[in-house]
Amino acid sequence: MPRIDEREVEWSAVRAQGAGGQNVNKVSSAVHLRFDIPASSLPDAVKERLLALRDSRLTQEGVFVLKAQQFRTQEANRLDALRRLQEVVDSVAQAPRVRRATKPTYASRQRRLESKTQRSSVKALRGKVRD
Repeated sequence: MPRIDEREVEWSAVRAQGAGGQNVNKVSSAVHLRFDIPASSLPDAVKERLLALRDSRLTQEGVFVLKAQQFRTQEANRLDALRRLQEVVDSVAQAPRVRRATKPTYASRQRRLESKTQRSSVKALRGKVRD
């Protein structure tokens, strides 16, 4: 699994949102992480799969933006953001297996036809009763 080089990550501290009282209002404990995928040292295949993700945190320029504000300290939020970024990279690190088309088995075809026959007989019995 490719590791994220921390020197390629751009950090900025911002004030966290939500409840927290005086601490939230005064201290910039939340962290914005910006990771430029095309300029990174990741393998090309991993870069392609990252850029192909349909993720709202990915900009059109290929910059992955994360905001971490779960913890009270800036350092804990930095570690959390880095961990989350690494999880995203790990999720695309291994190439997806190519799916080979297979035919349904004989038994599954028979079961399907049998259930269709049963269903049609149930529906046929719903009609008006004739003497």
